[in-house]
Amino acid sequence: MAGEWLIAVLVLFGALFCGISAFGLVRLPDVYLRSHAATKSATLGVLCVLAGAFLYMMFNVEVVSFKLLIAIVFVFITSPVAGHLNGRAAYRSGVKLWENSIQDDMKPVLEREMHSGNQK
Repeated sequence: MAGEWLIAVLVLFGALFCGISAFGLVRLPDVYLRSHAATKSATLGVLCVLAGAFLYMMFNVEVVSFKLLIAIVFVFITSPVAGHLNGRAAYRSGVKLWENSIQDDMKPVLEREMHSGNQK
């Protein structure tokens, strides 16, 4: 009984975070904030849903699904890295920050690279 409640909470929590992520993708003003919403909220949401599915398989079907474990590890590793690389590519290609942004940590790094000749 407690396992079913845990599964339900995980799946609902994951669905809630995926919904928040979708709302952030629509409402946030620039590509960097949207990327943050997509990677952070969706990653947590998908991981919770997959963890709920894994526990369901383990408790109710009595099967340990290695495919779900591999999917959890894959999402946990690749989603944040993809979000970071998308943001970095957008910045390097000249996509402007939101006008109310107060900090730009990449600007001094790119200026140093330009002056030293180490363009990546």
